[in-house]
Amino acid sequence: MTGSSPEFPTHSPTRSPAGLLVLAGTPIGQDEDASPRLAAELSSADVIATEDTRRLKRLLRVLGITPAGRIVSYFEANESARTPDLVRELVGGARVVVVTDAGMPSVSDPGYRLVAAAVEAGVRVTAVPGPSAVLTALAVSGLPVDRFCFEGFLPRKGGGRSSRLAELAAEPRTMVFFEAPHRLAASLADMAAAFGADRPAAVCRELTKTYEEIKRGGLGELAAWADAGEMRGEITVVVGGAVAGTGRELTAAELAELVFTREEAGGLRRKEAIAEVAAEAGVAKRVVFDAVVAAKEAAEG
Repeated sequence: MTGSSPEFPTHSPTRSPAGLLVLAGTPIGQDEDASPRLAAELSSADVIATEDTRRLKRLLRVLGITPAGRIVSYFEANESARTPDLVRELVGGARVVVVTDAGMPSVSDPGYRLVAAAVEAGVRVTAVPGPSAVLTALAVSGLPVDRFCFEGFLPRKGGGRSSRLAELAAEPRTMVFFEAPHRLAASLADMAAAFGADRPAAVCRELTKTYEEIKRGGLGELAAWADAGEMRGEITVVVGGAVAGTGRELTAAELAELVFTREEAGGLRRKEAIAEVAAEAGVAKRVVFDAVVAAKEAAEG
């Protein structure tokens, strides 16, 4: 962080006698993006539950904060086990602040389980708004942002990833994904296969950081670019939605796979799944029905 440290208010936020859960957004790259309210909450919390204690302590040093309460780790591996303890503290009147490595807690990060449990226990939940990789990537992508959906991380294995992308082939909204650097090239190639090589997209790497990079182009072009170089850092991918009448026509096998996925993962009856897939793919229900029959016959034969 360059320059002098910002001055933050020293007063403590008003406390709730019934306890309060605070989801606090942290900077995704620049320490200067930390808000005065974030500093105040970190200073006065009874408990700070953090995804990475080392990163939190570094942020506290940069902001010149000495927390009044204690710090506990709260990450994917211990989230289920630690949530009941934190709820007990909240019910007892504690002010618990949740932070993650960067961005907003519960958005592809720990926090959802605690929010759900706190609501169930009658504890008030609030948030300290902060930087978001999802919204930042959308804003700089150059793609339509009037309607969008966040898909988080795709399945790691190729088969699962291809199935998920097949479900999204007809999605008309702009889509936002998170991806690991070592899987970026493969994911972009699978997106190009599912959505078409010319579907516009943007790869946003290291947003707001020193080596920020935003690469825009068709999915095929971006897949080749990612495959040719070594990718590093935090990556967010933004993909344009399908345009009616211009999207790639799904094969019979892909239509059948979408139906089976909705039956197994979504719990739909076959008739309902066929109707949904037909509507999204823009084809007659009979076409989807025939695809399902052909897939079952091929599997049995």
